[in-house]
Amino acid sequence: MSENQHMDVLELLESAALLVPEDRASGNDVTVGDVWEYLAADEWELAVGLLEELTDTGPLPVPFWESLAAAAEELRLERSAAWCHWRCSELRNGVVLADLTLRPAAEGPRTTPVPGAGVLRPMWDLGERTADGEPAVRIAGMWVERTALLEPGGQGRIRLVPLVPSGWLHVEPGQVITMYETRAAAGTAVVVDVRPPTGPGG
Repeated sequence: MSENQHMDVLELLESAALLVPEDRASGNDVTVGDVWEYLAADEWELAVGLLEELTDTGPLPVPFWESLAAAAEELRLERSAAWCHWRCSELRNGVVLADLTLRPAAEGPRTTPVPGAGVLRPMWDLGERTADGEPAVRIAGMWVERTALLEPGGQGRIRLVPLVPSGWLHVEPGQVITMYETRAAAGTAVVVDVRPPTGPGG
């Protein structure tokens, strides 16, 4: 890594760390003070991991995620960078958390695992109907938590970022929504939480 890249990564991580409240601690008692120690020791990958951990305890603004994404890209931490860009899109478009159950390969249209890292944009039946009585489906990007792949028949917590946020305003916790990639249902999900957009600046 060149001297310029070295400075870039350090500045990006410092600017992200400055946006974390000093009194915030993760479940493992990690604080932003620990992040500064790793930055002083040039342990950047560890600092990225700690900053991600600190975000589990409350929301942080879009500029935090943008800085962290840029640093992760410089460090070639692909999944971290993808996660940071994903969190930016959650803040801008809102997010629906749900527990998804995929149909088994023998019963559903999908015979291969669902990729976890936000690549899939399936359609969702939210209970609405078109003028001719057909299901009115909505598109949302999907991130599967805590796994790189979700096997057919598997269950997992998912995060959905609506393509058109206004179409998801009526969704509420406890609601069952149906996932489609073809005309056959691929799975069903129970909504756990709905978080509205927080605006362009987070």
